[in-house]
Amino acid sequence: MSLSSYFETTRGTGVLATADDAGRVDAAIYARPHIDDKGTIAFIMRDRLTHHNLQSNPRATYLFIEDGPGYKGKRLFLLKTAEAQDPEKIAAMRRRQRIADSDEMKFIVYFTLEKELPLIGAGPVQPD
Repeated sequence: MSLSSYFETTRGTGVLATADDAGRVDAAIYARPHIDDKGTIAFIMRDRLTHHNLQSNPRATYLFIEDGPGYKGKRLFLLKTAEAQDPEKIAAMRRRQRIADSDEMKFIVYFTLEKELPLIGAGPVQPD
């Protein structure tokens, strides 16, 4: 199953972890990513700590825990490639439309997938 299909059909909880250029770590709850036909991964984000960290350190990890019994899900190791402020595209990408939305700046942040691992298990060890 492709990542796009997986995230379209699988429900769960996601956490996006980032660190700034000094290594100070942050983790935040994030919705399922948007994945286009080329495999580019995108998240809609506000101008908060996660977005700030990505300005100085383009690496992030997305941990997704599937709903249901046991521990199933994915860990995605990501590299930021671009970002955009496009209110129309953000509105079109949203899975839920909010009745009252703030005027806070929003961004579409794009990533490439560097590595995918299951939620549990180390997978192959790769040197940095």
